[in-house]
Amino acid sequence: MHHHRSRAAIIAGVLLTAAGTTVPASAAMQPETSAKAPPSARIVNARWAGHCTFDRLVIDVRGSAPHVSVNPIKTLRYDPSGKKVPLAGKYFLGIRLSPAVAHDAAGNSLYKGPRLVKIQLSKLKGLALTGDFEGVVSFGSAFQTKPTYKVYKLHSPERVVLDFKHGNRCG
Repeated sequence: MHHHRSRAAIIAGVLLTAAGTTVPASAAMQPETSAKAPPSARIVNARWAGHCTFDRLVIDVRGSAPHVSVNPIKTLRYDPSGKKVPLAGKYFLGIRLSPAVAHDAAGNSLYKGPRLVKIQLSKLKGLALTGDFEGVVSFGSAFQTKPTYKVYKLHSPERVVLDFKHGNRCG
């Protein structure tokens, strides 16, 4: 009787160990858990429009929308070079999408939008693609007056939206 229990325990241990070694292999197939797989978010375009009380910037995403962080910054710089972005403005926002890429596995750009553009809206005055490096896609936006903004995601199709508030231009 004792002999059967120990053999059963050994077999169970071997099975658990074998099962344990298969878990990382299957987990590695999930893009979120593997460092080798590219992020599932691919940044493909950026566009904008002026509205009565806000300017809107839309960043188009293929795949699942990534985490977005938006922060005021003193100077726009390209990542990873650190070179200054030649975009005029008194106020700048850095927009970081992560994990995300704007290129495919062969290094070809998936991003078809503008890389550096002056914009003549009430609030938004410029936009630059500032980085596509190590799973982070970054943009810089320029303003003449301090921006008040809100950030959210819209789905089907996936996109990241930033609205920059301004006085009513319609009424």
